[in-house]
Amino acid sequence: MSQDGLTQENVPQEPGESPPPEISSLVRRVEALLFVAPSTVTVKELAKALQVPPEEVERALEALEQRLDGGGLILQRLGKRVQLVTAPDLAEDVERFLGLDLSGHLSAAALETLAIIAYRQPITRAEIEAIRGVNSDGVLRSLLNKGLIEVVGRKETVGRPLLYGTTMTFLQYFGLRDLSELPPLEEEKVNAESMEEALRTLDA
Repeated sequence: MSQDGLTQENVPQEPGESPPPEISSLVRRVEALLFVAPSTVTVKELAKALQVPPEEVERALEALEQRLDGGGLILQRLGKRVQLVTAPDLAEDVERFLGLDLSGHLSAAALETLAIIAYRQPITRAEIEAIRGVNSDGVLRSLLNKGLIEVVGRKETVGRPLLYGTTMTFLQYFGLRDLSELPPLEEEKVNAESMEEALRTLDA
């Protein structure tokens, strides 16, 4: 331990400074697992596979995100789930190479409903319909089929209605790393129209 009481592990890392060797090694191991994972994985699953504490995996993920910045891949996160995906600005090249057509825009009703879920999640069907003012069964089924939303639990109230939230596919569709990158809303203008308009800027 140094004279100021800091060990090598907890000395703050300067911007641009290379991480300690043990972190660099863990970053490579985490990256390898994310590369071969068939779907999203949790921090807990990575920690178990690598036999290290979840806190160390979180540090490695932060270092990996910095290393990937500006490259062809990004680290995408939703809660404790994480995955490696191609950078949003390269979507056209990837779709052309794979023969895919993933650029179709959502209908106005779907975009409005999706915006409400994105900004108000977790949220029930009744709460969505109270904001929209119309029945939303059909559009919810469509969004579920597209993989843009998912059931994330049940609300602890009478009838225990289903709660809906967005998915990793949602993040990928709109080119977001995580939900913190959603366009901010002005507090005095938080309504269905403002949420839809904010999400529409990403769907342009």
